[in-house]
Amino acid sequence: MRTVIFLLVTAAVVIALAWGLAGLAGHVTATLGNFTIQMATPLAIVAIIVLVVLLVLVLQLLLGLPGRFGRWRARRRREEGERRVTSTLVAIAAGNQAHARSHAARARRLLGDTPQTLLYAAEAARLAGHEDEAEALYKRLAERSDSSFLGLRGLFRQAMARKDFDLAALHAKAAEKLHPGIEWLRAERAELAIRTSNWQQALRLAGPESPTAAFAVAAASAETDAAKGLKLAGRAMKDAPGFLPAILAYATRLREAGRESRAQAILRDAWKKDPHPEIATLALAPHSDPTERQKAGSKLAQNNPGHPESLMLLAQLALANNQPEDARRHAEAAHNAGFNQQRLWRLMAEIEAKHGSGGAALITSKDALRLASHAEPDPVWRCESCGSQLSAWSAVCPVCQTPGRVVWGTAKAAPARISAS
Repeated sequence: MRTVIFLLVTAAVVIALAWGLAGLAGHVTATLGNFTIQMATPLAIVAIIVLVVLLVLVLQLLLGLPGRFGRWRARRRREEGERRVTSTLVAIAAGNQAHARSHAARARRLLGDTPQTLLYAAEAARLAGHEDEAEALYKRLAERSDSSFLGLRGLFRQAMARKDFDLAALHAKAAEKLHPGIEWLRAERAELAIRTSNWQQALRLAGPESPTAAFAVAAASAETDAAKGLKLAGRAMKDAPGFLPAILAYATRLREAGRESRAQAILRDAWKKDPHPEIATLALAPHSDPTERQKAGSKLAQNNPGHPESLMLLAQLALANNQPEDARRHAEAAHNAGFNQQRLWRLMAEIEAKHGSGGAALITSKDALRLASHAEPDPVWRCESCGSQLSAWSAVCPVCQTPGRVVWGTAKAAPARISAS
């Protein structure tokens, strides 16, 4: 209704003005050089109004052209820049170093130094191996309030690649302040803790798939406080009850705390379930006298008397205590039980070399060494990830840096086609 009234009022005003102009008397004469124009006053007023309107339109058109051209040019630059950004991303994904750097540089010229162009330029430089250039770009990202985390992440990755763990820790700390508890950062900080042997930190940051028992054992071994070390070793035992390194660490800490009987009970129970040479080494460590060691070893072996490891232990202790017949008997019993590893034949060779008599003993010793060369390999600590053989257990493989993959065992081999006779 308001619109109708407004239109009616406007029409009435226009009609009134037109009526008023039409009623004006007189003429208007304009002379320009040799030309003279004469027209009625109402017509002259209308002509002047039309002329002013046309002049305003022309001025608007002329004055607006630079702005419209600028906006058109900016739109073209933005569209081309966005295409370059996409091309950079595709080139990075394809591993095309030259194209990635070229497109990234062009995108920066077209769009300026935005977080997106800086990040892609840094990634392109890193792909091409220009680490200094990438670092400078990551630093520019880190200095901006809207992209600090992106820059810190890039700097962190570079520091980790250079094994500059102190600098990596500073970048991780700064990134943690920006986004506390973010999953990516948690995983990276856990990796940093592992690489710097900060086992308690690795334990705190461990995810559901992490080898927490291995981290706890390493933390217990590194802990200088006896009570804290015992607690960490106990946690390892709780996380993985049958985990040999945890058993050894816990028994060691119990011994250090003066709880020898408890330590021995842990070791005897472990021997009963799964005998291992390192269990025997730790159990017999308090004894230096060969007779005492043999008594302690016999007590340990009674927890699993028929196992080849028990028989091997008894044979080694008997030999050390100058009892060759007992040593030979236990070694042969181990062989009869199906044990055919190289260490058995080396032990047999040692028994015959030290306590055999005459030429026959020498021949028997040589035969044992020959059999050793064809027997099954001895078990060792090895990394399941890279296959490296290690002299001792480690929470992280020192070769491939994989955590929790060092195990005790032997590579599979064909059965030795030999006999004990």
